[in-house]
Amino acid sequence: MSTRQYEGTAVPAGIPADAGIDIGGTKIAALIVDEQGAVLARGSSPAPAREGGAAMADAAAALVTRLCIEAGASLRAAGVGAAGVVDHASGTIRAASETFVDWVGFPLADELSARLGVPVRIENDVNAFLLGEAAGRDDRDVLGVMLGTGVGGAIIVDGDLRHGPHGAAGEIGHTPGYSDLRCTCGQTGHLETLASGTSIGARYADRTGASLDSREVADRARTGDADAIAVFRDAGRALALACASAATLLDVPVAIVGGGVARAWDLLAPAVEETLRTDAPITGIPLRVIPASKGGDAVALGAIESARRAHAVPAY
Repeated sequence: MSTRQYEGTAVPAGIPADAGIDIGGTKIAALIVDEQGAVLARGSSPAPAREGGAAMADAAAALVTRLCIEAGASLRAAGVGAAGVVDHASGTIRAASETFVDWVGFPLADELSARLGVPVRIENDVNAFLLGEAAGRDDRDVLGVMLGTGVGGAIIVDGDLRHGPHGAAGEIGHTPGYSDLRCTCGQTGHLETLASGTSIGARYADRTGASLDSREVADRARTGDADAIAVFRDAGRALALACASAATLLDVPVAIVGGGVARAWDLLAPAVEETLRTDAPITGIPLRVIPASKGGDAVALGAIESARRAHAVPAY
């Protein structure tokens, strides 16, 4: 079997495959997928976010290289779902949280391409999440919402991811009018003030004085804690209103909700369903708001889809 080299490690030139990389503040996860869409290998490694962009690129490339060796795969292209605002033309990060040192302005696409020897496409992680979740569905117009530490969003219109002129389309988490609370961005009343994991913990603390994370609040809600139930009811109602507004503007029939908070779908769903009955899109077309189904693979799968579209790599 022929090989190519990466920092002295033999990388097999075997089964044609693509890599999807999910880069977060604490972990880098990756998938190796063959031409038919079968996952050949998956793995993760710590993210050296405090060590700078070059260290992150090194870690991502090393992870992909190891997985290719395990799978006997030869890369055709790689896609990345990265936290932050992405400049798609240059493959750089335009904005990111303070967790990431030397990340803004870092030419991630070029740096990873040089390390891996294949074309690389960089996509915002929430956009990649939606591409991954929408793959294989019949819906060509889909809203995606990620309820994590913050709230992110993405939109697919007529089968294509909508970036907008500044790469910021779909930022549903920072739409206003849901509360009188101050958002992490400094403005007031955004969806994120009620529906993010951080806010769920904060809203419970406002009610009870107890400092818990969103998972702990969910545990209390399931045991009948009235304050915890109310916090998730408020989050579900705000989420449904945001989705209904987007659906009314864009004629989107389905919204897919993911992220850590969505694991408590049993607690969000009652308020979502009630709100969609009372505040449905004026079009009269039913809006489905559903939980994500592809778990931790969604971002990496969507990154692969983005790379295949950008670099005209044949898909399965």
